[in-house]
Amino acid sequence: MKRICLLLVLPVVLLAGCSEFSRVQKSNDYEYKLRMAEQYFVKKKYQYAQQLFEELLPIYKGTDKAENMLYKYAYCAYYQADYQSAEGIFKQFIESFPKSDNVEEVDFMRAYCFYKESPKVELDQSNTLKAMGAMQQFINMHQNSPRSKEASQIIDICRTKLEEKEYQAAQLYFNIGQFHAAGIYFAQVLDDYPDSQKGDFYKLMVIKSYFEFAKISVEWRQKERFEKVETEYRDFVDRFPESKLMAEAKKLNSLTENQLKALKNEQDKAAAGS
Repeated sequence: MKRICLLLVLPVVLLAGCSEFSRVQKSNDYEYKLRMAEQYFVKKKYQYAQQLFEELLPIYKGTDKAENMLYKYAYCAYYQADYQSAEGIFKQFIESFPKSDNVEEVDFMRAYCFYKESPKVELDQSNTLKAMGAMQQFINMHQNSPRSKEASQIIDICRTKLEEKEYQAAQLYFNIGQFHAAGIYFAQVLDDYPDSQKGDFYKLMVIKSYFEFAKISVEWRQKERFEKVETEYRDFVDRFPESKLMAEAKKLNSLTENQLKALKNEQDKAAAGS
């Protein structure tokens, strides 16, 4: 019975809310509209507040009320997860009120909007790059800000996402048997993220990729390509002497040495036969 009553009451409440907002919209009393916009904002009815602020901003432009209105207008968009619009309004706020006490906060929120729009690893990472750039700019502009630590953490999160995207591309090449491309891509990941905790893994995958590439190469190209594997192995040992993956790297190098010995024997036999 209680559930039925609630279902009956809810549409009435919604209609009442819409009816009230409709009356506010139709009013020609701008001060009244502004008070209602503030009330809607406090009550987290951001859609209503946004519409009213949008109407009133041109009217109050240049007044002492414009700064607070634009500030809340930006947050209306942000709280409705319209991060693209919010970023633009936050930017507008900074340009319009560069000396405001809220500039530091708004500058951070503008960068944070890019971060909120950063998609899954598999998708285009343009907003991830924008978030990193905006957060770094924030750190440079507000060096003593308590938000700088969070900005640095967000940059690290974004960098990890970009690293994961590059890794997935390299791994895909390996999985489909494009070993030469895989070797190049894994090497690129390591160059782009030299301090990565997965650096030794990327280097091992470079060795593995070139080893597999050498195996399927035409015979007259195998020697130089197996020698490339040995070169990558020596670099692995120099860069990651304490790696837990050393045993696997040594195994690949041992197999490479065996392949080179077999190739040399074949060459020696061919030379003796001629």
